[in-house]
Amino acid sequence: MDFALPPELQAAGPPESRGLARDEVRLLVSDTAGLTHAVFRELPTFLRPDDIVVVNNSATLSAAVDARLGEAAVVVHFSTWLDDGSWVIEVRTTDGRPVPWHILDIGTELRLSGGATAVLRQPWLPPARRLWTADIDVAIPAYLARHGRPITYAYLRQRWSAQYYQTAFGTVAGSAEMPSAGRPFTAELVARLVSTGIAVTPITLHCGVSSPETGEPPSPERFAVSQQTADRVNATRAAGGRVIAIGTTVTRALESATGSDGIVHAASGWTDVVLGPQRPAHVVDGLVTGWHAPGASHLDLLEAVAGAEVVRDAYAAALDAGYLWHEFGDSALLVRY
Repeated sequence: MDFALPPELQAAGPPESRGLARDEVRLLVSDTAGLTHAVFRELPTFLRPDDIVVVNNSATLSAAVDARLGEAAVVVHFSTWLDDGSWVIEVRTTDGRPVPWHILDIGTELRLSGGATAVLRQPWLPPARRLWTADIDVAIPAYLARHGRPITYAYLRQRWSAQYYQTAFGTVAGSAEMPSAGRPFTAELVARLVSTGIAVTPITLHCGVSSPETGEPPSPERFAVSQQTADRVNATRAAGGRVIAIGTTVTRALESATGSDGIVHAASGWTDVVLGPQRPAHVVDGLVTGWHAPGASHLDLLEAVAGAEVVRDAYAAALDAGYLWHEFGDSALLVRY
């Protein structure tokens, strides 16, 4: 699906900067009733008591760090850690563009703020050279807590502190970028869901850095689906309820844990599942999502869940009604029917 995104529809700051509470962003609902314009805090009215809502409990790291590449100032984005202790990183210019690939090579040294050093090992997903594995000479979690800041992109007019990049569910640190579909939830909204009989259960998927300018498929990501969550999802489906994923991250994790028998199993590790025309969703019946940029691989995932026609009509309606895009923008509930 292709479309043009007007610059004025890119959310330049969190809804709080627009005088709104988190759950006051707009919500476009596409279900059997058609298209409905609502406010996010009305989400429970569009769900059923036998539905289950699956959320991502990954918390966001302050994963951007200033650095020097030779004499040039750059920014390093920490994407994810590998089992051998190295990290996957992305190197960007100070104005937000990926550093030209020919400048980076095996053994390239980056001097990070605070006196740390990163040495590039090799491209993580060759032949692409945007993401590199690197050896870092400090303990990263403590280092990022002291010297890092949230990853931001050019459509934001200013930097926002780390608290703006956490969701109500984030308890397991590990995401380079916020699992933003969960951002509009508040404790009060979760309580309303539970009090009306709608189950809420977590998975973990640690988001890596995005690639809006390249159109690359999603990178492998760490995930975990517990036995309890698997059992609750399977019981919901067996009883005729719907599985509503909060975001593309939850969708990817659940579908990665689904066997050929259509049953969700406890699973953890790395997922490289890419949902799209050749791999439709088998378990997820609908999802809450933000609005994704033209060319983003997430659009294929949305179609894999809700269908191409639903996604196309929803995006056309959102553009026409002036919904806001990106992590601080508005939301949608897209349900397959």
